[in-house]
Amino acid sequence: MSFSQSTGMFVAETHTSAVTWFFTIEKMLLSGKTKYQDYQICEVPRFGKSLFLDHNIQTSLLDEHVYHECMSQPAMTVHPNPRKVAVCGGGEGATLREALTHNTVQEAVMIDIDEELVDMVKEHMKEWHQGAFEDPRTTLVHADARRYLEDHRGAGFDVILSDLPNPHEDGPAVRLFTKEYYRVCADAMSDDGVFAMQAGCANANYPYCFSACMKTLMDMPDVFPIVRGYWGHVTTFMMPWGFILASKKHDPMELSELEISNRFAARGVKDRYYTPRFHNAVFTLPDYLYEAIEECGRVVTDAAPFLWEA
Repeated sequence: MSFSQSTGMFVAETHTSAVTWFFTIEKMLLSGKTKYQDYQICEVPRFGKSLFLDHNIQTSLLDEHVYHECMSQPAMTVHPNPRKVAVCGGGEGATLREALTHNTVQEAVMIDIDEELVDMVKEHMKEWHQGAFEDPRTTLVHADARRYLEDHRGAGFDVILSDLPNPHEDGPAVRLFTKEYYRVCADAMSDDGVFAMQAGCANANYPYCFSACMKTLMDMPDVFPIVRGYWGHVTTFMMPWGFILASKKHDPMELSELEISNRFAARGVKDRYYTPRFHNAVFTLPDYLYEAIEECGRVVTDAAPFLWEA
């Protein structure tokens, strides 16, 4: 945390050695520390109420819907009848919120290791979870997501949403971006299950995490024969953000605008960013990302994990 005499508090966040962004803090609403991370909830001009973890911005009211719709809705929509869903991570409760908008869902299990953070979110970030934690379909588990799924092989999740922090060295997420983790997820899914994950930056400055995740999932055709990268323009992150959908049977590129509209109507879903009209745009990646996958993508394993250096 830094201080400026002219503007009051601000947070300086480094994105590679080339760029640092400064967020002006209009008002500090709450700050604290859990076993795993520091947190701050602040008012930021134009962004509104915002969450920082370890002084890195995570989400703001300006466009949290962009990130969380991308995180949840493509996978939920492509599955013809998602009844049982797992959310790995997703501490704000907003990915869970988006999954629960589908009235087909009968059971949603959210697995987040940081109980202290989730307890804080329940009280102070209601704009994000909007009561999702209290939904009778929700089961909240505080555990390591990979260990939980390993213990629930054959659970038959129709959709698994992997909304986990980036794999920083010595962080809890390093083993949640590997080939072994993706196989654990597949083993806990139904025969036509759909997996989606946040996969890091989708800009030309740091495409390395996204490229590695794509390369790894594409190297598993026996597990996920369909792998589709997609992205959302997240102003809060100052860049486009990458996501990946991996599916055992259902291909999002086979969905028409009319079919998505029909599924939204039948399930009671009303989106603001990932809409039927915008579906193809979300799944249209620029050439530089495909080039990055070929040039610097690699298969990530437990023995050779990806370490986030941005």
